Amino acid sequence: MSVDHYENFPVASLLCPPSLRPVVAAIYWFARTADDLADEGDAPAGQRLADLAAYRRDLEAVVSGLPPSLRWSPVFRPLGEAIARFALPPDLLRDLLSAFEQDVVQNDYADRAELLDYCRRSANPVGRLLLHLYGIRGEAELAQSDAVCSALQLANFWQDLSTDTRRGRLYAPRSDRSRHRVDDQALLTGRDGPDVRSLIADLVAWARSLMWRGAPLVHAVPGRAGWELRLVVQGGLRTLEKIERMDFATLLSRPRLTWRDAPLLVWRALCMRPASAVMAGEAS
Repeated sequence: MSVDHYENFPVASLLCPPSLRPVVAAIYWFARTADDLADEGDAPAGQRLADLAAYRRDLEAVVSGLPPSLRWSPVFRPLGEAIARFALPPDLLRDLLSAFEQDVVQNDYADRAELLDYCRRSANPVGRLLLHLYGIRGEAELAQSDAVCSALQLANFWQDLSTDTRRGRLYAPRSDRSRHRVDDQALLTGRDGPDVRSLIADLVAWARSLMWRGAPLVHAVPGRAGWELRLVVQGGLRTLEKIERMDFATLLSRPRLTWRDAPLLVWRALCMRPASAVMAGEAS
């Protein structure tokens, strides 16, 4: 999922077991701080990369059981404790950092495979870290988690199209833009039109199919965490639904989930059953 303010990140929520809230919060602040280093403020690219390199050195320090620098001590001391206590896989944390570093230097993607490789490092590690905390290691469950996390990341991209393109970021792959005959300048300057709407509709359908592919994971995650995951999946699907209901005009405005969506999300989460999830995915 996008780390941009982590709208879909279950940060120490009421549904998260109290024993896991500190480690979930530690992972969140690690990712959120790195995301801010890559994206926030007016620092030039060279400074951002230097800061991220220093941030990576602190990560390697706590992975090795050494103290971090004072600069990000409030981030890395809790993270170091979480790594030691829960044996968090360091490569997943390294993958997150590599995605943030990529954000500094890459604003365009050739095709869906290249964008999914970015999602593999920017979003999927979060899901895998959470599954690790719940002791879920199966390959099928990991693949479903990857699908959900990538779908959340993609939903965030298509939701944020109006803001990302103003910043020069083109997450809609070039191959898709070419197939729908969308001119890059149309996206970068906010010039909406039928071709742009067709492109977004195609990308929304892609994200939805990924989400349904991963949705059966909700039945593998135990207890309150499984219910939280149901709400996360339904929140992502609701975001895509809102994009569709505004006729895919996210180049002009950004749809948002509000508290008024909560009853519907709870109802849909309650209705998720193994058979219904499969049928709904096929129907989509």
